[in-house]
Amino acid sequence: MILPVSYSNVAAAKAEQTGRLPQDFIETLHKEKLFKLFVPKTLGGLELSLPEALELEEKLAKVDGSLGWTITLCAGAGWFVGFMEKSLCKEVFSDPKVCLAGSGFVGGKANKIGEFFQISGSWTYASGALHASHFTANCEIYENGSPIIDKSGKPIVKAFVLEKKEVEILDGWNYMGMIATGSHAFKVANLRVPENRCFEILQEKVTLTDPIYRYPFLQFAEATLAVNILGITGHFQELVEATFGKRQERKAFSSRELSHFEKSFKKEYERIIDLKGEFYKTVKSSWDELEQEGRISSATLKKVSRISRKLTQACRLSNAKLYPFAGLEAAKTHTELNRVWRDFNTVSQHALLIFPF
Repeated sequence: MILPVSYSNVAAAKAEQTGRLPQDFIETLHKEKLFKLFVPKTLGGLELSLPEALELEEKLAKVDGSLGWTITLCAGAGWFVGFMEKSLCKEVFSDPKVCLAGSGFVGGKANKIGEFFQISGSWTYASGALHASHFTANCEIYENGSPIIDKSGKPIVKAFVLEKKEVEILDGWNYMGMIATGSHAFKVANLRVPENRCFEILQEKVTLTDPIYRYPFLQFAEATLAVNILGITGHFQELVEATFGKRQERKAFSSRELSHFEKSFKKEYERIIDLKGEFYKTVKSSWDELEQEGRISSATLKKVSRISRKLTQACRLSNAKLYPFAGLEAAKTHTELNRVWRDFNTVSQHALLIFPF
């Protein structure tokens, strides 16, 4: 798939300074429908398969971590269209400039009163919050002030779609990397919304027939996060190689030192390439199984989870080994290499892919 957008290092550096993607570029993303990767064409989306979307997300993340991550998370929230009531789908996604910023954190309480819910709460890490048109928020469900409990005694949690004008964005993204994602927190207090704003991400609650909405959310999330880590790693490797080459021009390393770098770089590069191939092969297999059988076996899903984690762990180890070869250039806060390094070490902290199992 050809990358449909161009984004320079200068633009990425400026976006980091302002803490958000530039508005003129946001218009381009809307035009290219990149916030609607998984939205049906009938609702103005691209309707991509998961393998197609993953390849695109990797390429975007390689261009710039904040760019790739913002599109991935916002398009991922757009995937929820497959679980919403049709009236809500039309209301939200008919807008060509719709963009959903979501939070997986259960930070609110929704009290059902008649045909409405009254919502209060606060949620963290909503990537793309500054340019989102809507937010998704997970809430514990109450009815007339009493909590609704499931058969196992746990609170029932459902998600809600909130309009931007209904939420207060909190300046809560104070981290060393992924700065231009604008992954801020948001809150609401005693917000009254109609009951059709509520949805559940459960297979039995799917409202659209496209295969993408039958792909289990856990593996969907793991795979989309993994390709962002992969894309940033590819960018980092290229910069390390180029930086070492410039260091070699200024200060001639010995043949032994040069050989050590070349062997080390080749080993790490090939390791990631091999795992990348295994990753895409595994995801493609799961997608084919879904299309042919209507479901994905638990064994195949475990393979997707395993390779997503294995790929992420390999990227962490590989980048740590290559980092010293870049010298102090990697530690200069204004350089592209340093930004990519900070982005990687921020995004790879995502709780979903910390453990190798």
